Amino acid sequence: MARNVAESTLERCNLASLDQKLALAKRCSHEGAMAGAKAAVVATIATAIPTMASARMVPWARANLNPTAQALIVSTAAGLAYFIVADKTVLAIARRNSFNSASLSNKH
Repeated sequence: MARNVAESTLERCNLASLDQKLALAKRCSHEGAMAGAKAAVVATIATAIPTMASARMVPWARANLNPTAQALIVSTAAGLAYFIVADKTVLAIARRNSFNSASLSNKH
């Protein structure tokens, strides 16, 4: 009987820990997605202005960059910014959380 109580307590602790880790992972991925979206907006603006301006003013660009090419340049920059910043954000948060959990486990 005592063994069953101990096992159920251990299972509850493991489930609580698992729920906590799941919530932390969701928050981490959400923060990464938001940071990536912000970076994508900035990259879109930062690449759209010079791309559109050069397509109107530079003779080579006017001849060779049709609207599809211009959209491809802008969307590529935005996509790269999103994934790079989201990845770096998630890794930074995971690293910070791993150090926090290591310091907590050392205290016990």
